Amino acid sequence: MKDKLKKLLPVFIAIALIGILIAAYFYNGDYTNTAWALLPPLVAIVLALITKEVYSSLFIGIVLGATLYSRFSFEGTLKHAFSDGIASVLSDPYNVGILVFLVVLGSIVCLMNQAGGSAAFGNWAQTHIKSRIGAQIATIVLGCAIFVDDYFNCLTVGSVMRPVTDKHKISRAKLAYLIDATAAPVCIIAPVSSWAAAVAAFAEDGQGLNLFIKAIPYNYYAILTIVMMVSITLLGVDYGPMAKFERNAKTKGDLFSGKNTFVSTTATTPNANGKVIDLILPIVVLITSCIIGMIYSGGFFSDADVDFATAFSNSDASIGLMFGSAVALVIIIIYYLIRGLIPFVKMMEAIPEGFKTMVPAILILTFAWSLKAMTDSLGAKEFVASMVDKYASSMDFLLPVLVFIIGCFLAFATGTSWGTFGILIPIVQSVFDMSNPLAIICISACMAGAVCGDHCSPISDTTIMASAGAQCDHVNHVSTQLLYALTVAVISSICYIVSGALAKNFNLGVITLPIGIALTIAAVIALKFITKPSDKTVKK
Repeated sequence: MKDKLKKLLPVFIAIALIGILIAAYFYNGDYTNTAWALLPPLVAIVLALITKEVYSSLFIGIVLGATLYSRFSFEGTLKHAFSDGIASVLSDPYNVGILVFLVVLGSIVCLMNQAGGSAAFGNWAQTHIKSRIGAQIATIVLGCAIFVDDYFNCLTVGSVMRPVTDKHKISRAKLAYLIDATAAPVCIIAPVSSWAAAVAAFAEDGQGLNLFIKAIPYNYYAILTIVMMVSITLLGVDYGPMAKFERNAKTKGDLFSGKNTFVSTTATTPNANGKVIDLILPIVVLITSCIIGMIYSGGFFSDADVDFATAFSNSDASIGLMFGSAVALVIIIIYYLIRGLIPFVKMMEAIPEGFKTMVPAILILTFAWSLKAMTDSLGAKEFVASMVDKYASSMDFLLPVLVFIIGCFLAFATGTSWGTFGILIPIVQSVFDMSNPLAIICISACMAGAVCGDHCSPISDTTIMASAGAQCDHVNHVSTQLLYALTVAVISSICYIVSGALAKNFNLGVITLPIGIALTIAAVIALKFITKPSDKTVKK
């Protein structure tokens, strides 16, 4: 029966798409600034989750968006999809900087592997990290320590911890979750990060960084995600699709539960003389170079009046990471030459090899950016913003949870968290006087909703980066992480309802955080007992 359904699934999908196109064709109104603008990303997301194939799903979403924009003109669809979409996003300086950073980081990882640094660290970790829990906690600690930027966090933590988690038979899907859950959630509560800089830029009255710091205790989704991650690790709880991946990894040694899309085309034997320092030092150089690159892009070295915090708040992540990683690559090459670990010719061969390992992530990012361009051209942001502006002021103390839910939906549909709180923060500022306690809670709800939707969305660049960092199939990462993210989202929604009521009546909204932490831990404990019988059944 299941085999028949699988065979019929493409037919059902084709019929549904044709039905959508027919309905859109006979629609007499305008597609822009309406609910139609959200259709392309929703179709892409649903297709990706159903078919488990992300490339074609994203491309269909791009074509659908272009078709609506051109009002079913064949020539207009081609021009908008490729000229205004794919070609446009690949010529955008910010996007190119991120792609260069990806390629350079891939090359650095290849160099570290060939030099034997990764293997040496894996051997060291096998001696000092003796359990699956220890490996996961080490991943969480490293993820929390690299709070400068989520892109940098995802790829660095992944490259360092993959050998460790592999040795302890932790599935790549679980590693991708740990990476993703310590990327955006940590960055959105770290005052010195590219995310803090983005929030400071989006706030209209120049007090963005101050608002960011005040909103940290109310950023329930980010904080509770970290609590959730630590709790399920310490208690050994896995549920939903993740349970199957972890079970296969533990019992069969199958880390992927399927095909490894990131497998390298060229097998390389690591240098047996490599040491742990040959991994640690390049990572330190990379982190230092990227931080210097970030503050450089913020004017720290060119303007004597700009201090470190101001430079970071004004930084451009694309420029900073690109410059920092490029400088780090040169330093690392010189270091390995001095150490005599890799011949120069082999080093040059590692650069295109690093490119190859990042091709899946680059392709998905390109399509995701293009889909976002289609969504923007149809006015999705303006449509959501108008809905919020129209109904928000009448919702009173329920506004925090409504802003959180709207932020989740908008980030999920568009795949951009920065764009989401960039839309919602100015609206909240226009609705509230910033002296109102509800205002700070709603500002935080904007950021929390953006991170939550970003976590759940398969077209989110951070989610894509986490898949790349863990070298995990992207759809597997999305499907296994989704239930974990939704669990925290439900608890966060409860917290925003409670904090909204308390802030309105008693100005005690901050006490909701301990309640949320207790609810999260209680939920994990309950899930442990709920899933325990099924685990016993599997063992038998």
